[in-house]
Amino acid sequence: MLSAFFFILAAVAAGLWWFERRQRLAAQAAHQAELTALKAAHAAAQEDQHQRLEALLDSMVEGLVVLDPVGRITLSNRAAENLFGFSRLMIGGTLLEAVRNHEVAALATRLTKEPVILDHELRLEGATHRILQINGAALTDTSGGRAGAVLVFHDLTRLRELEGARQDFVANVSHELRTPLSLIKSAAETLIDGAKADPVALERLLAIIDRHADRLTLLIDDLLLLAKLDSGRIALNLQPCGARTAVQQALDDLAPKAATRAMRLENLLPDGLLVLADPDRLSQVLSNLVDNGIKYGRACGVVSVSGRALGNGRVELCVRDDGPGIPAEAKNRVFERFYRVDKARSREQGGTGLGLAIVKHVVLAHGGEVRVESEVGQGAAFYFTMPAAPEAR
Repeated sequence: MLSAFFFILAAVAAGLWWFERRQRLAAQAAHQAELTALKAAHAAAQEDQHQRLEALLDSMVEGLVVLDPVGRITLSNRAAENLFGFSRLMIGGTLLEAVRNHEVAALATRLTKEPVILDHELRLEGATHRILQINGAALTDTSGGRAGAVLVFHDLTRLRELEGARQDFVANVSHELRTPLSLIKSAAETLIDGAKADPVALERLLAIIDRHADRLTLLIDDLLLLAKLDSGRIALNLQPCGARTAVQQALDDLAPKAATRAMRLENLLPDGLLVLADPDRLSQVLSNLVDNGIKYGRACGVVSVSGRALGNGRVELCVRDDGPGIPAEAKNRVFERFYRVDKARSREQGGTGLGLAIVKHVVLAHGGEVRVESEVGQGAAFYFTMPAAPEAR
């Protein structure tokens, strides 16, 4: 009996031991599963945080590169990669390998070795000319040791171009204003000195004053118009306009000027070609282009205006002359303010130097495009598009 009792007791003890072991194993498994889930959640959170950081950095306009203490790239954004033409595969490589610029690499090396704040302007020469402002700082860890460096690249190219254009514009305006003002002042001083007593001299000097006062007025009007076009403050009175009629009005207005050079003006547009435009601004574009053709076309030559429907809701007009043409290097600049291919002849012919700039901005305000096709010795053809009137589409 006693042996049976001890046997039962041993069996119960063994069962309890196995039960407790299974409980411990189950608890360990649950704990391990919980740890695994926590690790997975932590990894997912880290990945999400990393993706958020990448998205934030890639939304920056400025380029950014972070380096470790030995100068290897640990982080970069899309703007920096686009500036220097490297990919995110360069993470872990040196900055010199990525940017291929010794000056940038030298600046970065200095930052990783010295606790300095960097502010440096750099010109990148190559296929695309760039001007960069580089700001950088050394990084430190929690113990104050060196942890690498961060560099931020600001692309100043467009800003510098705009500054240069503004300086050129101010210089050109000053010159254009000074010339007629000097002539007006000179004529007035001559009159004050007694020339008014001579009727012939009086008439000649008053004509000079009148002519150059008109030139000043025209220049100021053109400058004000360009300012309105630039700012988008000009209201367009859009309505269907007969292209042939608008061209004929411009040709009739300029016929006396063409006659002084024995030039023929031709209207080659078909009837029924309608554009959706502001009539006054369309007239201004046509007058400026035809006037340009008269100025630079061959004496006894022809200035013609043609046009066609493009079939995409646009109408294209072309003003063509048979003058000396435009050099290839000047074709991209003829629509700039005050740009003149032949400065001496332009000043002799008069005008403000703003006519083609006005053409470009008026056409753009209508949602159109403008271009020039020309070869030296073969004349020039100025093309521009306007929206077709709804009934003509």
